Amino acid sequence: MFSTAHRSISAYANVGIESGVDGADPHTLVLMLYDGALLAIADARYHMTQKNIAAKGQSISKAIMIIESGLKISLDIKAGGELGVRLAALYDYMCDRLLRANLHNSTEILEEVSRLLSDLRGAWAQIKPETSVEAGSGSGSANIRA
Repeated sequence: MFSTAHRSISAYANVGIESGVDGADPHTLVLMLYDGALLAIADARYHMTQKNIAAKGQSISKAIMIIESGLKISLDIKAGGELGVRLAALYDYMCDRLLRANLHNSTEILEEVSRLLSDLRGAWAQIKPETSVEAGSGSGSANIRA
């Protein structure tokens, strides 16, 4: 029964993500990346407790991909200065910790990374964007200044 509920929640989350991306501004997209990474870690924790090694590895890989190819790549280090450099290093640290969690089946490490992402997400959510996407810019770029 719990497995069916887990699949239903995952399907619902996927529909919400797909429908939310289309009209989202860069600030909201970053929030969605944080949410996606947190969801992938929660999924990995579930699979870890169920001893489903393949699914655990896929979920951890998804979280790493979101952090590296979404959150980290969206940083504008030049504009963000030292804060951007430190945030990039923190993202690297989280990815390393996720690899260790996978290797050692450590829910404690998953919880550590989840807390870090939750804190960053909360801080990002409190930042009111100066502007969304510049009107008429035609650029789909969503570089985020940290």
